[in-house]
Amino acid sequence: MSPRSARLARLSRSVTFSACHRLHSKSLSDEENLKLFGKCNNPNGHGHNYKGREVPSILAHGVIDPVSGMVMNLTDLKEYMQEAIMEPLDHKNLDKDVPYFSEMVSTTENVAVFIWDNLQKLLPQGILYKVEVQETEQNVVVYKGEQTIVK
Repeated sequence: MSPRSARLARLSRSVTFSACHRLHSKSLSDEENLKLFGKCNNPNGHGHNYKGREVPSILAHGVIDPVSGMVMNLTDLKEYMQEAIMEPLDHKNLDKDVPYFSEMVSTTENVAVFIWDNLQKLLPQGILYKVEVQETEQNVVVYKGEQTIVK
């Protein structure tokens, strides 16, 4: 197959996981945390069913293999998502059970970055396109691995 006839495709798979957390920054006072995070700063935490939205949680992209007809095997993607998302996050207290969040505020933005970083370790290089995490019907975060320049 010549490079001209190679076809690109995107594939997606979603999962739903349940977790609880408390939005609280150790860099702020209790009063500042309450003002910034409101009811989400409840000392006992609160829970969510995190899931994908119209565009599911994980979107991979790449060249369709001419032999298999796939960008990647969805069974493999399912296993990677189990290891990268479900095992560390499902039915966990993010702040207490996931070491990553011991020093990082467990916002949905940071949950998306955590998932991205975990999947990057497992997926073939360059195949991960984006991670989308829906915290509520109204709140969705999309992360594509972008980083800012450190000043």
